[in-house]
This record gives sequence, C-alpha cells and structure tokens, in this order.
Amino acid sequence: MNHSKDSSPLRLRIGFTLVELLVVMAIIGVLMGLLLPAVQAAREAARRTSCMNNLSQLALAIHHHEFNAEHLPSGTINPSGPIRSEAIGKHVSWTIQILPYIEQRNLHEKFDFGAGAYAPENREVRSGFVPTFLCPSNPGLYLNRGGARSNDAIGESHYAGCHHDSESPISDDNNGLLFLNSKIRFADILDGSSQTLLLSEIKLDETHLGWVSGTRSTLRNVGGYGAISEGGDRLPIVSPAPFLPTGPLDVGTFDSFHNGGTNAAIADGAVKFLTRSIDNNVMRQLANREDGKVFTEDPF
Repeated sequence: MNHSKDSSPLRLRIGFTLVELLVVMAIIGVLMGLLLPAVQAAREAARRTSCMNNLSQLALAIHHHEFNAEHLPSGTINPSGPIRSEAIGKHVSWTIQILPYIEQRNLHEKFDFGAGAYAPENREVRSGFVPTFLCPSNPGLYLNRGGARSNDAIGESHYAGCHHDSESPISDDNNGLLFLNSKIRFADILDGSSQTLLLSEIKLDETHLGWVSGTRSTLRNVGGYGAISEGGDRLPIVSPAPFLPTGPLDVGTFDSFHNGGTNAAIADGAVKFLTRSIDNNVMRQLANREDGKVFTEDPF
C-alpha cells in the first residue's frame, strides 16, 4: 500500500512548554518561601537548646565549686575595687575558677593566679578556646569555633555572672551572687536559690578583655534589662534599654542573639528563658540575693 510523504507517523512531543516551566518554577519558589523560614526556625531552636545546655553545664560547674570550696567562685579576684574594665590588675574571673569542673583542668593548671589575667605568662590561657563559653547563636568577634583566628585574638565568653540588681560598678558590696572577691554560700542566698539569677548571656564589643577577665567581659547586671515601669504602667519594649558601657566603671546588662530574650541559669541550676518584655522590677528581684521581696507573678 502506498503512503504519501505527509502520512508519516505522529511524533511524540518530549519536554515542557514555556508556560509549564514557569508554573513549575513558581510552585517551587512558593514552596521554598514556605520551607526556608521553617528551616531557619528549626536551626535557631537547636542553637538555643545548645546554649541552654552550656548554661546548665556552667551552673553545674559552679555547684561543684561550691561543694569543694564551700562557697561559689568569686566573680572576680582583685586586691581592690571597684573594678575598672581595663587590662590593669589581676581580675581573675569566675570562669578561670570553674575550669576543672568543665573538663578544662589543663587550662586551669597552666594559669598563674598570682600573675593575673593579663600577664604575659597567662597569654596562652587567655587565648584558649573553651566551647562551653560560646553560644551558637552569637557570632562573636572572632572566628573562634575552630576557624582561623588572628594572632592577637583572645578567648571569648558569651555568658556572664550577675553581680548586682542595677547599673553599678563591680565592687565588694554588690547584692548579686558573683562580684569582687565574693565567697557566697548557698546559705547566704536568703531569697532562695530557685529565685535568684546566677548567669545569663551577653553581647560583646571591641572593648572586651576575654573570658579570663573578671570585668564587664564576664560580669553584668540587670539595670537595663526588661520593661521599665513609669507611673505604674508597663512600657513594652523589644530590646534592653539602650545603655552602652563607655567608661571603665560602666558594666552593662545581659543580652543575646536569640529572638525575644535571653537564656539564663538560676542559682538552683535551672535554665530559663527571660523575655525582653519582663518587668524590670522582677528582674531586679531575681538579681538580688537577699532583698526579701515576694514575687507576685511568675518571673519566667
């Protein structure tokens, strides 16, 4: 049977038209737009959990120190005060004192307590990398998570002890738990260890002196944290009060890179999340170990 040239079998079409391709790309774009925030939220949740674990480890180490020395570590060890945030003096921080209890005995044994935080013989320890002191959400000032660092980089801590319930120089008469030459026992926490702030997070600036330094690099207060009350009215805020330490006697407050607030370790070892909208008066009650006040609301 004869077939004309135009009677060839129908060819199957393979591929997409331009319209189909654009529709598929639009759908993928919408799905990615929905998925990425969820992925970022899941990653931040994991980082926040890791941060809480760090604080739990630090609080446990402080408890071990109290068990062995019969008092909490001193917030900072120095012959005199108030403490100036300058690289002058001994300024041996509480972080140095708890090193044996966070599996860092080698650093502890290398540190010369008599020479002080800034002595040349303690340079190696001062630049030491201690993962427990680093919040995964905090970018820090250096690539200090195993990456390359500059030769003059010093070790960071993204956690600080609470020395006072308001903005005040670090001295031997502070009402927190960690301050100048402090030797607080659990029996001295008259308000109860479950209602007293021990540690929380901080943001660093270029003036920080490293995790060995018992200055505002490892000690803070709650003076600028939380909603301030005026005339009995709560003033909601989205971030801590804009107090930026400038002078050497300025200390500053807690802060973090987590959304909505900061993680904090309470003196009994519990780790809580402190929202930035918390009443500043409540924060001051948490920071003061013996103010005798009764909480009228759940601070957490």
